[in-house]
Amino acid sequence: MSLLLTREEYESLSNSIELPSGAFIDGRARVAASGETFETFNPANGQVLNRIAACAQPDVDLAVEKARDAFDDGRWAKRHPTERKKAMIKWCKLIRRHRHELAVLESVESGKPIQEIANVDLEETLHCLEWHAETADKIYDETAPAGDDAVALVVREPIGVVACILPWNFPMQMMAWKAGPALAAGNSVIVKPAEQTSMSALRLAELASEAGIPRGVLNVVTGYGESAGAPLGLHADVDMVSFTGSTEVGRKFLEYSARSNLKKVVLECGGKNPCVVLDDAENLDVVAEHATQAVFWNMGENCSSNSRLIVHRDVKDALLERILHRVRDWRTGDPLDPANRLGAIVSREQYDSILNYIEQGKREGAELVLGGKAIEADGGWFIEPTIFDNVRPDMTIAREEIFGPVLAVIVISGVDEAVKMANDTNYGLAASVFTSNVKRAHRVARAIRAGTVTVN
Repeated sequence: MSLLLTREEYESLSNSIELPSGAFIDGRARVAASGETFETFNPANGQVLNRIAACAQPDVDLAVEKARDAFDDGRWAKRHPTERKKAMIKWCKLIRRHRHELAVLESVESGKPIQEIANVDLEETLHCLEWHAETADKIYDETAPAGDDAVALVVREPIGVVACILPWNFPMQMMAWKAGPALAAGNSVIVKPAEQTSMSALRLAELASEAGIPRGVLNVVTGYGESAGAPLGLHADVDMVSFTGSTEVGRKFLEYSARSNLKKVVLECGGKNPCVVLDDAENLDVVAEHATQAVFWNMGENCSSNSRLIVHRDVKDALLERILHRVRDWRTGDPLDPANRLGAIVSREQYDSILNYIEQGKREGAELVLGGKAIEADGGWFIEPTIFDNVRPDMTIAREEIFGPVLAVIVISGVDEAVKMANDTNYGLAASVFTSNVKRAHRVARAIRAGTVTVN
């Protein structure tokens, strides 16, 4: 079901909605203690969109203090699980009521195509929050086998103050993935959005307060990683950090934990994920559809992007022809136009980085078969979907996470070579395998070192 407005309606909404700019701490919007702000940009035109509170140590300290107070006095942690569920369900109803506003906020700040946000991201955000809300009064404690003369209980308790460090590629969805389970369990939460994409998180926090989630329970601290994210990682009164982002920064949060209170750390970091297509893969049209979606969805700004197509030489030409045919239908342009499947790159820094990788691919001898250029459009940061063929596994574009709409095609001659190539990476996040042989599917999926492997 389509949940879209027209381009004109989205543009009208973007010109009329109030843009949130203050950090959200203890139930209300606040300026940073220093009074400083930072600029956030519209990637579709390169123009300044808003000025957001630039939080630092004093603001983090205040947020942690208020979150701890809320946890200790039990206003949320000790509330009956059914009541927590009801408040979160009401939050979801408010999100659904304000879905068009939220979609516009996220699109104009991230460059993501509005049709993707409206039809996928918002639906996944709501599904995640609703699912975890329903678990609040349905996950039971346990008794342990201890003999007839004793009773041993396994009791699930909230951990305390949880910091959620968000990436810029799926702002609302990642907030739901992290804050949803933390809130359902009774924790107090501090969200630190990426500085490129703060506004949807701020608006979600406002709606949570309106839904009855008590002050201090859900806070949003805005700002840069070194001034707002690092202090959360180092804070002795934060009990857990959930981080999604680059591997480099993920390592820092492990260090922050070691240097402070040994807080729990959950990381989701980078990926250079293989899509392995073997010689017996059936229905190359379906394979091409999956491969195209897997690498170009969200402009390739996706840690689970299948950016390495490892394909058997017997089917490579036929598959590549089908991918080229499909990707030409992926229109790139104004993110607020529902007809566009690809929007703008999130920032000038990321835009320059992707273009540098494309130039490096050319210099190192990869064969450019599609795209490879920036798209000039009203000062925005747009890049053509790009495909390199005959990529060697030692090339930079085959080894480093580009986080952009760039596919590297690597040719192999057999199953063992495919597995070796798939595992020739510093990452191990996700992978895909296409084959018609069930035994081969299981063997290859088990042999590939990745957290999630999809088959066909």
